[in-house]
Amino acid sequence: MMEHNQLDVYRMIADPNRRKILELLQEEEQAVQSLQPHLSITMGAVSQHLQLLHRSGLVSRTKRGKQRIYRLEASKLQEIDSWLSRFSSFWESRLDRLGTYLDKGSK
Repeated sequence: MMEHNQLDVYRMIADPNRRKILELLQEEEQAVQSLQPHLSITMGAVSQHLQLLHRSGLVSRTKRGKQRIYRLEASKLQEIDSWLSRFSSFWESRLDRLGTYLDKGSK
């Protein structure tokens, strides 16, 4: 059974805007104003997404002058990678079977 914290991480990456924000923060830490032009949502919506990401631990924030600067906390994404890796042997065997089937069909 997954912990509540893990469910939060999955819930956070379920939204395409939050996934895009995480991708942008992967490149460098940024302020809301830098992120908003890359998304087709309002500045207020970007701020709300960032608040959720911050509460889930996927991003951290610091204050520089009047701006809040956000940074990706990639260690939280390790939880997802670990969970998904459990399925790699399943997919590899499926792809191997598909390859065998296709090889037989081309002969």
